Amino acid sequence: MKNIVILISGRGSNMQAIVDADIPGARIAAVIANRPDAAGLAWAAARGIATVGLDHKQFASREAFDERLAAEIDAFQPDLVVLAGFMRILTPAFTARYEGRMLNIHPSLLPSFPGLHTHQRAIDMGCKVAGCTVHFVTAELDHGPIVAQAVVPVLDDDTETTLASRVLQQEHRLYPEAVRRFAAGELQIRNGRIGGVDAAAAGLALQVPVL
Repeated sequence: MKNIVILISGRGSNMQAIVDADIPGARIAAVIANRPDAAGLAWAAARGIATVGLDHKQFASREAFDERLAAEIDAFQPDLVVLAGFMRILTPAFTARYEGRMLNIHPSLLPSFPGLHTHQRAIDMGCKVAGCTVHFVTAELDHGPIVAQAVVPVLDDDTETTLASRVLQQEHRLYPEAVRRFAAGELQIRNGRIGGVDAAAAGLALQVPVL
């Protein structure tokens, strides 16, 4: 059984999708937020999951917060740390601590559009497709070995809101599957890339038709 600790900053809709997926071989050991009032904490607590609210504003430096955060995470002996809308830039020491066992989901087809405002940037650039990416976390923001991607079309009348909504639906499908594959031991990092991807897993990103 793999212990999973999920980090959130708000309602944690991807966290909810992972919890609701009831992934075989995975146990959601805790949900931790950098905002004590994050709505996702109450959602998780109502389902019997341990929760921790750790206010980053109460720490003198990013390094001090990350050190305390790591201590809280390690108390649950995690096999995997999952960033699910965790809106913090992590220090290199923190990312190194969980190298190869920390996942993130980003609302673009990386390496395109790292950072914020991904949907509007895709629209402004005239992209015909957009999507989301699950990747292992490294010290470089929104980089790291890519686990899986899902694609959606960018429609002529899309706004940032409508495109974000359509991408989010795919995030809720893609992220639990990526966590399932980790729990099943199907993800191996080889030369900075994910090996051991079978045809069925590779097809996951292709189930959404591109118009």
